[in-house]
Amino acid sequence: MFLGEAAIPQGLRVYAIGDVHGRADCLSQLLDMIEADRLASPAAASKIVMLGDYIDRGPRSREVVDMLAGRANDDDFVCLKGNHDEWFLSFLSKPDEGDGFLNWGGIQTLESYGVDLAGSIRSNAELARELSRLIPPEHRRFLSHLRLFHEEGDYFFCHAGVRPGVALQFQDPHDLMWIRGEFHAHKGDFGKVIVHGHTPQTAVDFQKNRINIDTRAFDTGVLTALVLEGTGQRLIQTDCT
Repeated sequence: MFLGEAAIPQGLRVYAIGDVHGRADCLSQLLDMIEADRLASPAAASKIVMLGDYIDRGPRSREVVDMLAGRANDDDFVCLKGNHDEWFLSFLSKPDEGDGFLNWGGIQTLESYGVDLAGSIRSNAELARELSRLIPPEHRRFLSHLRLFHEEGDYFFCHAGVRPGVALQFQDPHDLMWIRGEFHAHKGDFGKVIVHGHTPQTAVDFQKNRINIDTRAFDTGVLTALVLEGTGQRLIQTDCT
């Protein structure tokens, strides 16, 4: 299935939202814009699909998780897991292996939860213990129950992408959260059009077999929602300057 042929089931509108990365201001603005869009042109049904990476890099990860955890049980709100969300959970359980999390935006997440990073350098284990004490149980529960993918019609939604040559139902969880090179280079049919984030771009990247909607919200202030309805695609984007 390629982009020109792909369709969402009749009567449904999907808003797919790219990597938030701690920008609670952008997420709040975008959700308001989506609500305004729903009111301006009502659809029989609509659904929001979050593509993961809610935390790290930006300054307000705790607020982002709080906003999303509050809607975790909404039928029209789907939250998928990104590699940074997985890193966060791994840091809590295996802090000695957590340098990747800390070096790629985790420090900002610790600060957003109130972990005191001033003073003498502490071990990963000490930081993880303090984070575990400060994180609300509902936040940990929300992050632990994130889904890896979602499907609607001819579209397949995941955080990073899929491995070419492997059926969508048999994709490895690691690939769904982490893959880049092989996925990006593949020009053939994946079976469905893949909507993903994970790899920051200066603009939405429309390819015939995939759409990347990670527009570097953490430093551009541009958080993107891809709106899919019938065979149409359009964008709603923030300007959080």
